[in-house]
Amino acid sequence: MGVCVPAEWGGAGMDTLTYALAMEELARGCAGTSVIVGVNKLYCDVVLAHGTDEQRREFLTPFARGERLGAFALTEPTSGSDAAAMQARAVEEGDRYVLTGTKSFITNGPQADAAVVFAATDPAKGHRGITAFLVPMDSPGLVRGKPDDKVGVRASASCQLFFESCPIPKRLRLGAEGEGFRIAMSTLDGGRIGIAAQAVGVARAAHEKALAYAKERRAFGKVIAEHQAIAFMLADMATEIDAARLLTWRAATLRDQGVRHAAESAMAKLFASEMAERVTSRALQIHGGYGYMKDYDVERHWRDSRVAQIYEGTSEIQRMVISNALLKA
Repeated sequence: MGVCVPAEWGGAGMDTLTYALAMEELARGCAGTSVIVGVNKLYCDVVLAHGTDEQRREFLTPFARGERLGAFALTEPTSGSDAAAMQARAVEEGDRYVLTGTKSFITNGPQADAAVVFAATDPAKGHRGITAFLVPMDSPGLVRGKPDDKVGVRASASCQLFFESCPIPKRLRLGAEGEGFRIAMSTLDGGRIGIAAQAVGVARAAHEKALAYAKERRAFGKVIAEHQAIAFMLADMATEIDAARLLTWRAATLRDQGVRHAAESAMAKLFASEMAERVTSRALQIHGGYGYMKDYDVERHWRDSRVAQIYEGTSEIQRMVISNALLKA
């Protein structure tokens, strides 16, 4: 739960590349579990990078140790990709802020002990008026909605969070007022590496099962793996998985070197997430009718793959990030 958090704050003190390896292996077994870990890392990344030592002791160490669980509350009902259009407001009142608004699709929301929450403290300034806060989930005025009924990654729970005049002590503000949007975007650059690794893991699981099935299932007098249509499909799947993995490792290595990696992380997430849907769909096709049954895991991998193109920046947003980098070069 704290792979990249230094040991002094309760983590394993490892690098981003190690985290990518861990995420791939987790997602190979259960994509939902990898999502829980990935979002807790987003939470920890923010507190580690922008929290005070006092905040880290209370809101980082137990989360990096796996004793408590964190959430990352950015998305709203009317602002997903356009995060700067958020409607949540935090109004300063004496020694506290009063938070009002709604956050949607918040992974770990039903079980989290605390969340990093973004709200506008000065709406007139647009994205420069957004501020980040640490919010304990037992805060008065914070209500959790019912868990979302999702197509995939069902082991990972998400929900809406409703803030109804929720008081937040000033000591729980992260960074300065107006720094929230920058904090969110820089955190998502790293988070996209985790999503790319997760997509690789899901695709890898589907490919391994399709390969094993193709070596056993017989049709027209031989195992179906010996039919060129199936063999070429398996070859394309393996090639795409490896390409996505290498893009992910490149982005992780750049992050570990302290090099700007927004475009590379976007490339990794874009390719890996779209690759995962293609690979899991082919794996289901190779299984034929059995692939559409819940008796086999490939239908789960297929369902789990789809959300990677949506959360932590849709494929369309990744293309915007990449094209903007190209035009500025």
